[in-house]
Amino acid sequence: MFTAPALETSGDMNASRFSTITDVFEYAFSSHADKQAFQCLGHTLTYADLDRYSARLAGWLQQHSGLKPGDRIAIQLPNLLQFPVAVMAAARAGLVIVNTNPLYTAREMKHQFTDSGVKGIIILENFCHNLEKILPETDISCVITTRLADMLPQPKKTIVNFVVKRVKRMVPAWNIASARSWDQVMKESSGSFSSVSSGTDVAIVLYTGGTTGLAKGAMLTHQNLIVNMMQLRQVSKALIKDGRDTIVAPLPLYHTYAFMFHCMAAVYAGNLNVLIPNPRDINELIKTLQALPEINGFVGLNTLFLAMCRHKDIAQVDFSKMRFTGSGGMALTISVAEEWAKVTGCQIYEGYGLTECSPVVSVNPHDKVKIGTVGPPVPGTDVMTVDEEGNDTGFNEKGELWIRGPQVMKGYWQNEKATTESITAEGWFKTGDFAQIDEEGYIRIVDRKKDLIIVSGFNVFPSEVEEVVNAHPGVAESAAIGVPSDKSGETIKLFVVRRDSVLNIKDVESYCRENLTAYKVPKQIEFVDDLPKSNVGKILRRELREQELNKSG
Repeated sequence: MFTAPALETSGDMNASRFSTITDVFEYAFSSHADKQAFQCLGHTLTYADLDRYSARLAGWLQQHSGLKPGDRIAIQLPNLLQFPVAVMAAARAGLVIVNTNPLYTAREMKHQFTDSGVKGIIILENFCHNLEKILPETDISCVITTRLADMLPQPKKTIVNFVVKRVKRMVPAWNIASARSWDQVMKESSGSFSSVSSGTDVAIVLYTGGTTGLAKGAMLTHQNLIVNMMQLRQVSKALIKDGRDTIVAPLPLYHTYAFMFHCMAAVYAGNLNVLIPNPRDINELIKTLQALPEINGFVGLNTLFLAMCRHKDIAQVDFSKMRFTGSGGMALTISVAEEWAKVTGCQIYEGYGLTECSPVVSVNPHDKVKIGTVGPPVPGTDVMTVDEEGNDTGFNEKGELWIRGPQVMKGYWQNEKATTESITAEGWFKTGDFAQIDEEGYIRIVDRKKDLIIVSGFNVFPSEVEEVVNAHPGVAESAAIGVPSDKSGETIKLFVVRRDSVLNIKDVESYCRENLTAYKVPKQIEFVDDLPKSNVGKILRRELREQELNKSG
């Protein structure tokens, strides 16, 4: 076992000053009022603006939505200025936030909303057609819709919204009679609200597959998030300067890693976050970076770093003031780390985290990076690797990585069985990842969760893909595995045993696209006569992976 040094408690590192994340936001509003907070599509909000807009939305939620403190509210938005406003308003109103991937299909939305018992939602109208399909099967009574440019000044707001809907036709038709628009809500609110949350309350429910099966909601309390914010701050404060740094935010804020960094740590520090609505549009991303007076920090992942380094105009971006590049979500390859350092002049600091840990577990320190590791645990965190009996394997020996610390979640939402299977009586969270820990505490991840597929930093659990595919009437059974990809780390390969001989690959592809988010759709599909199975009939994905490795080898 390795125990990290204690978390600092002096001065601005004293986490006990704050009972709730609302307290953190209120501190930022008062301490950084005139500083720039979030920028998107060429418009910037100050911390005073955030205070004003989130107060108006919080007041409406308390007075007109029918929602009560402790009710869950889904936020289904890409990286727009509406996102931090919605998060801060929900927290101020005492609601539990459920971050939702905007690209989810109706089926995926239904599972998350019914499992969490969501009663309200703030959603970009581009995705309302999917909400309309499943709304009657949920407990959602409050729907707030927003358009892409609703936080931009006129006339840009009207022009952009018109182009998005009428010219580019990016908004499929929808009809939800009870929905209220973002503009209506802001006009109707008095801006008066009362804070009601406590530190032991759940602040946010973030969905993750855990180690197996359908997505489960990790319950993160206010204190989980506040302490993890301070843990991250302690290991990064030498590189990130309070109140003046510009940090680029291309990763989706609904993702736990980006949420913690941009909506918590950077907000507390009074920094400017430049939101990138669609990081897959590398041309637009590069143009945004070129327009910035300076860039001090960038938070991304391996596939994005690689795509940017290979872009023809990357040399026209001024990285001379950049001191910090953070990497998480998927493994960082040495070649990409070296290429990024050569192109930008800035080293990448790789870390490791899990949704269940709020999420930061470890980070490479600025003064002693060990390439190939995810660094030592953040302050106040214990880590160890264990064998199959749960015994500590000791230093430099492979074992399952267990984590204990104040950032470990309260448990899985309404799933006591999964909670007790994942967290021991002594508070250790079983990650399912296999690692080695050296004498200095540096963690090297040597094997991922057995069946987990990581596509561009997003977790894909084979069982979910297989469940969808097996529901097709022409499919007898299927198995999904991850195969190496230079572009996305891994892609999904699907093996299908046909029930109907006329079924073809295009049929399976289109069925998957209808029912799965794009990154979960298999890129390779192969029809087979049968699948390898154990004595009890369990499909052996490991054998399929080995077959693919042998082919490529």
